[in-house]
Amino acid sequence: MEFRAHTQELTKSSWTIFLGLCKGCGLCIQKCPKKSLSWAKKLGVYSTPAVESSDECNGCGICQMVCPDAAILVQRKSKKAEE
Repeated sequence: MEFRAHTQELTKSSWTIFLGLCKGCGLCIQKCPKKSLSWAKKLGVYSTPAVESSDECNGCGICQMVCPDAAILVQRKSKKAEE
């Protein structure tokens, strides 16, 4: 199994999806409080999520917590890095 990763650098965080782990269940999309996740058009064998709006995502990590396959990694940036 291949564990390729796709990382998006966002305003407040970096958001990584591990394509080989994601099965496309959509829990992350459903649970995102900012509704900043949507289905990616090009990533992965199955439909995989991607951050649609980097300004909307606040890096809360809920998507990472609800992912049953540990396919998401959210790393919040420090306040200094945001400026």
